[in-house]
Amino acid sequence: MAGEDNGSSGTAAGAPLPRLLCDTAELVALGDDAPGGALWKLAEPGRQLDANVVRLPAGGRVDTHTEPDLDVLLLVLDGAARLDSADGGHPLRAGVLTWLPHGSTRAVLAGPDGVTYLTVHRRRPGMRVQPPEAADRLRRSLDGG
Repeated sequence: MAGEDNGSSGTAAGAPLPRLLCDTAELVALGDDAPGGALWKLAEPGRQLDANVVRLPAGGRVDTHTEPDLDVLLLVLDGAARLDSADGGHPLRAGVLTWLPHGSTRAVLAGPDGVTYLTVHRRRPGMRVQPPEAADRLRRSLDGG
């Protein structure tokens, strides 16, 4: 899915400009022709957020997991699903916006027609290659020495 872009990353002064990225209605319109998995990902350089449009086919599932570090917003764009969490199952349908706080355990099970949803969360810092002695320094600081 190509987004609209005028090719400019900023004004003459270098300030970033808002950008149209994706038409989620076009993604949803693919229906059963859409592959399972991520249909779109936010990939702009210098961003502070990550976002994905995800399609789960009928009966598809995101297995139970806990996100220890990041809050996630999940917005159902099309279809239906069930969000399983420590307090039970919660029905999700188009238009429902859900907050998944960091530390919460959750799973998503797509309904009989599948589900397409948008997730947004703070971007994880990239992995950095460091010299071997960096691990030793970290270990010593965690051990109190």
